[in-house]
Amino acid sequence: MLSLTVAQKKIAIGSFLGWSLDGYDIVLMLLVVPSISQLFFPSKDPVFSILATFASYTVTLIMRPIGSVIFGIYGDKFGRKKSMIITILGFSVATFAVGLLPTYALVGVLAPVLLIMVRLIQGIFAGGEWGSGAVLTIESVPKQKRGLVSGFLQSGFSFGFFLAAVSFQIITIAFPGQMFEEIGWRLLFFTGIIPGFVALFVRMSMEESPLWIRKNKEGGLEKTPLRSIIFGIHRKEFLLCATIMTGLVYMYHGSISILPTYLGQFGNFQKEQVALIMIYATASSWVGMILTGWLSQKIGRKKSMLVFVFASILISIPLASAILENTYGLILYVIIFAFVVSTASGPIPAYFSERFPTQIRNSAAGFSYNAGLIFGSWSPLIALYLMSSVPKQMIPFALGINIIIGAIILIIPTLLSRETKEIDL
Repeated sequence: MLSLTVAQKKIAIGSFLGWSLDGYDIVLMLLVVPSISQLFFPSKDPVFSILATFASYTVTLIMRPIGSVIFGIYGDKFGRKKSMIITILGFSVATFAVGLLPTYALVGVLAPVLLIMVRLIQGIFAGGEWGSGAVLTIESVPKQKRGLVSGFLQSGFSFGFFLAAVSFQIITIAFPGQMFEEIGWRLLFFTGIIPGFVALFVRMSMEESPLWIRKNKEGGLEKTPLRSIIFGIHRKEFLLCATIMTGLVYMYHGSISILPTYLGQFGNFQKEQVALIMIYATASSWVGMILTGWLSQKIGRKKSMLVFVFASILISIPLASAILENTYGLILYVIIFAFVVSTASGPIPAYFSERFPTQIRNSAAGFSYNAGLIFGSWSPLIALYLMSSVPKQMIPFALGINIIIGAIILIIPTLLSRETKEIDL
């Protein structure tokens, strides 16, 4: 990273910060689910309220493919930088707006309707965020640095999780008990606008992708990129990438994203304990993604991912059990669990960018990535259903099996894919 030029570092940091805001927003929603579920979806059955709140969170993820198409096409036609400026601005305002929403006690059924509407809009902007940032960054750095930079960029998501966990810890201490449900959770969403505006400031001074500029001057941009991706010669690559992302998303959200609810709802951990555990988990995931990205430059994108996926199959059930039982060495178990299960996506920004040509790269990489959310994002809901349907002693087994399902989904398309580490963009 240190050998990159100032312009390349700006692009990498600008993309990293945008992806951090995405992680920040997602984990905020997950951390506050047990606390705000009754505020928006009141019910005598707490599991129903939590499921309904998770559904509003899942809606955001499902809308992302639409956003990736809109801003992917925009980025391919008018430039990656312009697309990134629009997405970060819209995403930041939407995150802030969640903190302004009225509760069910104030406006009745309008409260969950407004929550879902804001999350829908947020999902569209978020869908355009990854593709433009990943493609611009990978197009701008030397081939021998793509793996490490890819891991750094992808780790922004877990870094955002880490920042959210730290913020959650501070707010729960400053606003304990009922005060958190009245105002504390709102302040958490208000703070989301800070990293968004920092990212906007950095992006305003970034340079455009040199590959896109060259292709634009040559008049070689694709007029209908979506048709080429879905129905043309790139369909196979798109389907493989989308299935890879389905498995990765399923594993990530079935492990890290569900962890606050797993601890609070099924393990009877207190808010302060959950926040502390999430700090360790997200920090571990952050470092792990950088490592898998770096490793992919040494042994290849496929092998790097598969090493962590097979390890996840081995450790998910025993570590899920050790964590829930709050056994001695809990923090170490959490660190290993997060490091292994949630970090296989480190090479993905490079891997997907290397699989498509410049004229459709933004659309194709972004749409492939976000298409994986259509099915993969249901993982927390499936995990919650499984854990709620089994005896208490089987809850860790249910969580682990759900992670293994994601691993199997990931292994098959990865084995069928080609290696791209040595490809010139």
